[in-house]
Amino acid sequence: MLEIVALYSSLLISQTQKPPQQFINLKNQLEQYGFEVRVELPPKRGAYGLLKNKKIWINPVVFDLQIATPTIVHESVHAAQLCAGNGKLRLLGLEIQPIKTARRLFLRYTDSRIRNLEREAYAVQTQPNSFEIATNLLNKHCKK
Repeated sequence: MLEIVALYSSLLISQTQKPPQQFINLKNQLEQYGFEVRVELPPKRGAYGLLKNKKIWINPVVFDLQIATPTIVHESVHAAQLCAGNGKLRLLGLEIQPIKTARRLFLRYTDSRIRNLEREAYAVQTQPNSFEIATNLLNKHCKK
């Protein structure tokens, strides 16, 4: 019961806050490329964001935590990976690396393929110009 109340409170707070402009811009860009972006709890418990097929879930709590833009940037990289692989996630071969403090977030994956896909997403997410990189990756790898 407490979990339901906390979820309801989070949704109410999130809905009263205006999303950052970069979040809105990336959401619109993803939708132009045929992705469905849902601001709701992802099917995977505890996730801030999730991409499955061409659906992206963004957990409403990211607005309260003020990590909405980094979260959608991360999922945008996965969307570009999906486009590059024609429906299967494929590494983009990026030259950038994530910051050291992000290493624990992707090194926890035992599957090396998933670990490398996550490494790319965290690499972009942790760059000062992450929004621009994500936008460029979507433009390069996805078709309208």
